[in-house]
Amino acid sequence: MLNNGNFVLLNGSSEYENVWQSFDNPTDTLLPNQSLQLGLGGVLTSRFTDTNYTTGRFQLYFQDFNVMLSPLAFPSQLRYNPYYHAINDASVGNASRLVFDKSGEIYVETTGGTRNRILPQVDNTLDTEVNYYRATLDFSGVFTLYAHPRNTSGQPRWRIMNYVPDNICDAIFNDYGSGSCGYNSYCSMENDRPTCNCPYGYSLVDPSNESGGCQPNFTLACGADVQQPPEELYEMHVAKNFNFPLGDYEKVEPYSQQECQQACLHDCMCAVAILEVDTCWMKRLPLGNGRQVPIRDQHFVYIKTRLSPDFYPGLANRELPAAPDSKKENRAKSIILGSLIASLVVNSILLAAVALFFLLKPKLKKVIQASALLETNLHSFSFEALKEATEDFCKELGRGSCGIVYKGKLETADSCNVIAVKRLDRLAQEREKEFRTELSAIGKTSHKNLVRLIGFCDQGINRLLVYEFMSNGTLADILFGHSKPIWNLRVGFVLGIARGLVYLHEECDSAIIHCDIKPQNILIDEHFNAKISDFGLAKLLLFDQSRTNTMIRGTRGYVAPEWFKNVAVTVKVDVYSFGVMLLENICCRRSVMTMEPEEEEKAILTDWAYDCCVEGRLHALVENDREALSDIGRLQRWVKIAIWCIQEDPEMRPTMGKVNQMLEGLVEVANPPSPNPDI
Repeated sequence: MLNNGNFVLLNGSSEYENVWQSFDNPTDTLLPNQSLQLGLGGVLTSRFTDTNYTTGRFQLYFQDFNVMLSPLAFPSQLRYNPYYHAINDASVGNASRLVFDKSGEIYVETTGGTRNRILPQVDNTLDTEVNYYRATLDFSGVFTLYAHPRNTSGQPRWRIMNYVPDNICDAIFNDYGSGSCGYNSYCSMENDRPTCNCPYGYSLVDPSNESGGCQPNFTLACGADVQQPPEELYEMHVAKNFNFPLGDYEKVEPYSQQECQQACLHDCMCAVAILEVDTCWMKRLPLGNGRQVPIRDQHFVYIKTRLSPDFYPGLANRELPAAPDSKKENRAKSIILGSLIASLVVNSILLAAVALFFLLKPKLKKVIQASALLETNLHSFSFEALKEATEDFCKELGRGSCGIVYKGKLETADSCNVIAVKRLDRLAQEREKEFRTELSAIGKTSHKNLVRLIGFCDQGINRLLVYEFMSNGTLADILFGHSKPIWNLRVGFVLGIARGLVYLHEECDSAIIHCDIKPQNILIDEHFNAKISDFGLAKLLLFDQSRTNTMIRGTRGYVAPEWFKNVAVTVKVDVYSFGVMLLENICCRRSVMTMEPEEEEKAILTDWAYDCCVEGRLHALVENDREALSDIGRLQRWVKIAIWCIQEDPEMRPTMGKVNQMLEGLVEVANPPSPNPDI
């Protein structure tokens, strides 16, 4: 241990060369004379709690030639939008190094030669002769400069000298994630430190983790099991000092205080209602981005809480609804039951008579169209219902060769589900066949790595498909975004996609060729499971078929060579596309990119991967990705598998079943030949 706090490992030889030093491998803290360098692992990651030193929820890092602070998603460790930028003036140059110099000052060096303080001036109170200093990214997400007196007489402790941001409660404002604190809690600043608080009727999920979020001390009941009116089950507790500015599912106006409370009370999905002037915002669990706000005359928070002395001791003396007399209740139930049975019999006879009448009328006979797809168990929606669910198709999620996908909500008496509605192009005649193909294929599938089709609309010229909504977007969004996802997450994506393809190719009643496997067609759910989507290009094979003749389908960069040879294609076209996507997952880059002349060999990923594999340069392929290189056995095996998958001759490609076994290490992987033997 050196005097400056740098912990150094030496090789033990006479020259005592440094093998490793803590200054090059920081966790959450910097010391004087230590710096973070752009491109050399320049990252600080907070601890989980004050006493738990595992990976936490915040990170300081270099990006876009700036130094930023961002919250992290858990468990994926993906970065949400930054809440702090060290450089706000691009004219000063790009950030190249974060320095904590020996005088205790912390600043960002730029390529323009300027020094930008990351912390405001501290009135010249920094004195390294008197104090020890450290700069720590706290578990709360605040980057803080601490001082500790060198004279240890008395009871000295680390004291706060300065910090950024000034108010992290207000600084973090993202559409995704819980915010500064955990879900269902709100953040307040106390003694220059953020504190997480639970609303009335809620308590910490983990009593040892204040920032881990809160949970209600009761269950919000919905549906047919609720026998009492909401006024006998709940009350609305009023607060004024906090807000949940995002995540509302309904906005109604103009509303009075009484109307806003009653609206939330009678809506079983509503947990909290916020009234601003005369606008009522209704919110469901989980609640995110909670923060303390100044008390204002026209700001009210209404929290739905359960009327129960078990949870609220203050209600012990309140008169709750009396339980009904059991004998009277049984007698009433018998009368009601008898009435229902009699009514059911009469109505059944009437319905049967009406149905028989209409069935026998010749003028109402009609041929049932193939598009009805009676062999599937999917729900059939009317066009008007889906138009209402998507708010007249106003929230576009994405578009592709099959049509445009919109976000919507399906509301029932006891639930509200977010959905994705794909509206197929109405003018192209070939879309009719795609529509029926997709319904036939997906309606018979069920696998955790396939996006679930909920239903369809086949009304007039309108052809729509209704899917479950995937909250984390596409694999392309994650792989090709600003920050590289962690290696273990990418491993999970690959294994999930492979299992989904094995199911499509080998475990369905009829084998299904997807024909357009690519990251944009892989969706990620809330638990970061990868699911294969977009069966609009799928080709259903019959029992006695192993090959299909069809026009070219798929996307440039992922298309197997046989598509261009006017020959029959098989499930091996999906194997080829999977191999390309496997390399993209390993490298977190697109398969084809424009490069500078000196790096032109890297432009086509499949060629570059083969060269690196043959020459033993996998570190260059993954651009020194430490996590990937620490799992070198899997990395080497998976690159070989990818090259086998992209062989020009489809007969040389393994089946997806064999690919899955190789990915999981159950089968040895031989060295692959060149995927382009003629070049």
